[in-house]
Amino acid sequence: MRKKLLVIGIGLIGGSIALAVKRGRPDVTILGYDANPETLSEALRLGVIDERVINLDEAATSADLILLAAPVRQTKQLISHLAQLPLKQSVLITDASSTKTTIEAAAKELTAKNYSFIGGHPMAGSHKSGVQAAKEILFENALYILTPADEQAAARVPELENYLVGTKAHFLISSASQHDKMVGMISHLPHLIASGLIQQTAKFTEELPQTIQLAAGGFRDVTRIAASDPKMWTDITMENRENLMQLLSSWQTEVGAIQDLVATGSETDIYRFFDDAKRYRDELPDKQRNALHSYSDLMIDIPDYPGVISEVTSLLAREEISITNIRIIETREDIMGILQVSFQSTQERQRAKSVIEATTNFECSVLG
Repeated sequence: MRKKLLVIGIGLIGGSIALAVKRGRPDVTILGYDANPETLSEALRLGVIDERVINLDEAATSADLILLAAPVRQTKQLISHLAQLPLKQSVLITDASSTKTTIEAAAKELTAKNYSFIGGHPMAGSHKSGVQAAKEILFENALYILTPADEQAAARVPELENYLVGTKAHFLISSASQHDKMVGMISHLPHLIASGLIQQTAKFTEELPQTIQLAAGGFRDVTRIAASDPKMWTDITMENRENLMQLLSSWQTEVGAIQDLVATGSETDIYRFFDDAKRYRDELPDKQRNALHSYSDLMIDIPDYPGVISEVTSLLAREEISITNIRIIETREDIMGILQVSFQSTQERQRAKSVIEATTNFECSVLG
């Protein structure tokens, strides 16, 4: 008998999970529900879902797996609504929110009725949004954190992983509280710092407007994430406020130590500061670098002449190799520059490397 997956929220994440489930579990029928009817029609046209849901309650009561792919606050409301429905006792419910503690607290309404809830956080995304951007390969080689709400849910983690096998993600089991502390450190705090640096730069350039013309690769790299969706990050910040307050306090202490170092530190002390940071960053084990490298990057040494980037992209297009991102890391007149090209999977990166090395004299190297 075919299983039914109900995806509530058919955007980039919900749509990509639906496509991945289709790839890995062809025995599952994908039901899609979204507050926007046009999104549902588009999802059906694109083949992201098999059936469009009009009556959410009716679809939920027949589903074997329910995925909540909505913003955190909406997800909590949906959980409360689902808890009032006569769901299948065997139903498995999961979400895709960026914070987990408040979601798990809300899910007590479900677990109190003996329903199984496993929090989920696929740690991959895109600069694009909406169902049109959904891809079955979005989560390949990315971390997918699962936070089972209780022992009953923990026993069903393998079942959920089997549903999600088509994502080709690396699953990591965590508690909800530990998850929020970890992502607070490596994701939420950096977003706040990057946005703060942009705010400081905006004020600084009021006095010296030419400053922004000097902004190069380092500044762009450090502040890139400040361009993320402000609505989403408002939601995340409010939901993880307690952890962020503790992390910001620690960061203030760190900034104070850096300030003292700059003011009075010896050459040796300052060198050690940068060297320790570099060594820690360089020595991160490959298995721990998934979160740092969600994509597979290829570094290409290219000469400085008009049309060289088009030459590379044309070669890849001819072989139908898709690029997720491309940028020049450094370039100087008359010397080699470095073109960083990102791919969704290591397989695509290897194909690209082989094509470029076979048809040009450009040197390629792998990052990550």
